Amino acid sequence: MPSRHLPTALIVVAAAIQHNGAFLCARKAPGTANAGLWEFPGGKVDPGETDAAALIREIREELGCSITVGDRVSATVTPGRRRAVELRVYTCALTGDAPTSSTDHDAMQWVHPSDLPHLAWAPADLDAVRILSGGAAPA
Repeated sequence: MPSRHLPTALIVVAAAIQHNGAFLCARKAPGTANAGLWEFPGGKVDPGETDAAALIREIREELGCSITVGDRVSATVTPGRRRAVELRVYTCALTGDAPTSSTDHDAMQWVHPSDLPHLAWAPADLDAVRILSGGAAPA
């Protein structure tokens, strides 16, 4: 019987950017996957790229700001159309000005950790929200 090679998961990284005690949350724009739901911004890891390098690149491209990457908060695998997606969320800090616009989102706001569960989150971000909010269950 021939062996079947399942495709490896697509690796996506997200930045839980913390500034002045709050996290940057971004709402997906209409016409995008998970439109209207909140997420931590980020994107795909390119082949040969580290998670940290991908996060720095994606945040610069999407939000026009610079970050330093800290510890990994969570890793969540969800089924996708062609292959599974593994979302890895990292704490990050701004190293310059705060973002004012986004290429993939129609709203951004700074949210205190205890208020994170009150937003309507994309499913893959829920583990990170629970951890960052101190264990509160998202709405």
